[in-house]
Amino acid sequence: MTTKLGLIAGGGALPLEIANACRDADRPLFVIRLKGFADPYLNGFDGIDAGLAELGKGIKALKQAGCRAVCFAGMVRRPDFSTLIPDLRGLAALPGVILAARHGDDALLRFMVHEFEREGFIIEGAHEVGAGLALGGGPLGRIAPGEVHLPDMKRAMQVARAIGQLDIGQGAVVARGLVLAVEAQEGTDAMLSRCADLPIALRGTPEAPMGVLAKAPKPMQERRVDMPTIGVATVMAAAHAGLAGIVGETGALLVVDRRAVIQRADDLGLFVVGVPHEPEDRAPA
Repeated sequence: MTTKLGLIAGGGALPLEIANACRDADRPLFVIRLKGFADPYLNGFDGIDAGLAELGKGIKALKQAGCRAVCFAGMVRRPDFSTLIPDLRGLAALPGVILAARHGDDALLRFMVHEFEREGFIIEGAHEVGAGLALGGGPLGRIAPGEVHLPDMKRAMQVARAIGQLDIGQGAVVARGLVLAVEAQEGTDAMLSRCADLPIALRGTPEAPMGVLAKAPKPMQERRVDMPTIGVATVMAAAHAGLAGIVGETGALLVVDRRAVIQRADDLGLFVVGVPHEPEDRAPA
């Protein structure tokens, strides 16, 4: 019998894609829509609305719905903990949450995963629930990188992995060997917006694209709940910043709305490509 999935849904298109994948596969689903984050379209699926600190409410609803597995998907901004209104279960977990948050977002996510595992839930990654979400090897669409792009691809991946080791972010932009930007708390789209504001002498243009965006998971990252992700907005922002393409690790980058991503990338002449994981890579000095 198919295991019923509890989807804990934050913002963005990924939770909706997971929900649709379950519906298409006839997999029973129950959605915890996080207040202030979840897309209104998720109201069409069986579930409840819950605040970030209403841990008890969410766990109780998942168990009553018969969920044995849980998937975390979507964006959630780090809250002001002083403004949260926890229920009793959330209140019990709050000291641990605050302590974990001091050690970074990844520590916080690992703590939350542990809380749900303590309650007996199996944690499934979005890439496990949604078949075909993860980037495969080689070009995603009809546009492939040329020899001229390979040095920037390699260096951008090195930089992305290096900042991941420091728990800074998942993305980096490199053009002609120069690091134009690294991603921190602002997110990928905001980083690409910064790149678009750089002098043209440093970057490409939509008419003469140059450079790449690389995204890589952090080494300590809990991949079941926080994989690097791109979507149509990422492709458009990369093209607006004058980049020639996007590169990610094979099997470790989620592509949301794959058909639309391929279509938009092809229309814009931008490549999206998966490369193997190379643990020996180090960012050059």
